[in-house]
Amino acid sequence: MKHLLFSVALALPNSLVAQDFSADSTAESWNLYAEQPAFFAAKVTDALCAVTGDCPVDCGAGKRQMGLLRTADGVFVLAVKNGQPVFSGAANDLAPYCGQEVEVDGLLLNDPDVGALNVFQVQKIRVAGSTDWAPAKRWTQDWEAAFPEAAGKEPWYRRDPRIKAEIAAHGYLGLGPEVDAAFIAEQKQ
Repeated sequence: MKHLLFSVALALPNSLVAQDFSADSTAESWNLYAEQPAFFAAKVTDALCAVTGDCPVDCGAGKRQMGLLRTADGVFVLAVKNGQPVFSGAANDLAPYCGQEVEVDGLLLNDPDVGALNVFQVQKIRVAGSTDWAPAKRWTQDWEAAFPEAAGKEPWYRRDPRIKAEIAAHGYLGLGPEVDAAFIAEQKQ
């Protein structure tokens, strides 16, 4: 049934899907185009589960894109961002709540002209019925714990060993180190 609701929600015009969830929101504006503060209750799930029915117990252990099946209308809301300015996703913040009913506060983006419907930036989350909010900013802490050898002052993406390995194997342009070398040589001329 939830897959049918998700499919119907995607097919409906935005004016029929979107409700105003701003009344109780305390979300901080990021001055994003089409942003609306939004506070709502939802069940935490992962996107593959919502779309295909492939639903591991742990929502993919933080390795899948996460989302929220909104209680008010059954619409699947894609949680693409957490509350940090490092442009990280929300999987680390939502995965511990997999399968649970929660309340979230953040920014909802709805722009049918560009196809962005029910895209969400989570700023804080709590278990439904709780009064204690958790800020949605776990990504950096989790990354630092996973890669202690990458400590330093540069931005995380310049220190991440996975990114460094990709660059070593495929170059900065993704076309191989030889192409990079030729490109860099051209730029110096």
